[in-house]
Amino acid sequence: MSNVDIKPAGWKLVEVGRVVTIRSGPFDGKLATVVEIIDPGRILIDGPSTKEDQVVPRQAIATSAISLTPWVIPNLPKAAGTGAVKKLWEKHEVDNKWAESSWAKKREQQDRRRNLTDFERFKVMRLKKQVS
Repeated sequence: MSNVDIKPAGWKLVEVGRVVTIRSGPFDGKLATVVEIIDPGRILIDGPSTKEDQVVPRQAIATSAISLTPWVIPNLPKAAGTGAVKKLWEKHEVDNKWAESSWAKKREQQDRRRNLTDFERFKVMRLKKQVS
């Protein structure tokens, strides 16, 4: 018999320390981390971002309202306070990792397109016609 290592291919689990993005509600598009798993349908999150407009207060949220990211804050104690989460958040540079990701760049482009004026939409249309 041979020894075979079977590794999961990029699985993302809901775990304490997992960084998540919020998909709906008043904090749509903002980052937070899982602090505690309440039950299979709800988790406690905290989002102490270094950017003032990206802060998410500590709250319980449904797992259906979040998307899991590939990043985990290791060694985050279960039910850690906001201060401890903020220190580890800054230490592991979560905001920088997010800003460099293609996911964040795509969201930024969608937001920019969503907020165009009529004249800017017209210019985009003309540029697309020139390219084709």
